[in-house]
Amino acid sequence: MVFTRRNYQLLLLGIALVVVGFAIMAIEHELDGFWSRNVAPIIIVAGYLEVIWAILWRPRASKRDQ
Repeated sequence: MVFTRRNYQLLLLGIALVVVGFAIMAIEHELDGFWSRNVAPIIIVAGYLEVIWAILWRPRASKRDQ
């Protein structure tokens, strides 16, 4: 398999962060609200970075594999 269990865990964490960020934006209906303007975009970007990290992460090769 290309992905390990750790990759899937990281991927699910990233997707959850993105969903939470968009949910925060949807809950607060103000355009200039603190949560929807400052906090939610940071959470969404962190989620996307986590998804990228989950795709690129590889376990270290053991001495047997070298």
